[in-house]
Amino acid sequence: MSAAPGATPVTIDAGSAQVFAALLEARTGQRIAAGRSWRFDAALKPLLQSLGLDRVEQLTARLMERHDNALADRIVDSLLNQETSFFRDAGVIESAAKLVQEQPAPARVWCAACATGQEPLSLAMLFAEAGGAMPEIVATDVSAAAIARARAGSYSQFEIQRGLPIRRMMQWFESAPDNHWAAQPRLLSAISYRRHNLVVDPAPPGTFDLILCRNVLFYLAPHLREQVLERLAAALKPSGVLLLGAGETVIGQSEQLRPCRRARGFYERVNAPDDAERLYTTR
Repeated sequence: MSAAPGATPVTIDAGSAQVFAALLEARTGQRIAAGRSWRFDAALKPLLQSLGLDRVEQLTARLMERHDNALADRIVDSLLNQETSFFRDAGVIESAAKLVQEQPAPARVWCAACATGQEPLSLAMLFAEAGGAMPEIVATDVSAAAIARARAGSYSQFEIQRGLPIRRMMQWFESAPDNHWAAQPRLLSAISYRRHNLVVDPAPPGTFDLILCRNVLFYLAPHLREQVLERLAAALKPSGVLLLGAGETVIGQSEQLRPCRRARGFYERVNAPDDAERLYTTR
């Protein structure tokens, strides 16, 4: 991946790349593969500009000399892949919402690694449009900056157009200053946002009918994937389901989870009740 035409690329020496990659892994468990050093270009340039620095080496020196925890947080936030959009893989999100609606109230949903909040808002819209009781939605992310943005519920014109049909935009969002769109308070009030590190923090209290943890595991070392999957399995209700990213699986990585028997593309606990038992116990 090359820099955009006319842009001045960030050139990073091997030592700085190693420092920042180690910082990211220590804070989040996520790895940057050796062949993906291009991420430093797109990720660090805005941070350098905001700090008035010309070279990555200056950022490295400031981090090492001052032991600045706030600066370390900003570097990690810059390096995290916060790629997301409204109704990402729309058919999958709609299937997930239907599975929750089949469960007896009060239902609970955990959106792990929610980035800037488009995923939990997409679910909240589906639940509101379906009527009935709104499930409790807990949304978490390792980035404090991402959680602050998600909690604010304000999105640029570019962000609002990614996956959100105009009908839903007009129904659930209001025009805001600086060409932004703000989610309606009744949507935001259905979501509890909190900072959470999947690798080291315990799961949010209670158990969940649905857990979404998409496109996170493949950034983690194998032993950390196993730990995270074990924690996610323990947080599922007996009849709950887990949704991972399209390129992720529990097969060969967890003894606590298996492909879901009643919903293709989802996962369930190994000791999940069969359909007959589940229907009997949830009536």
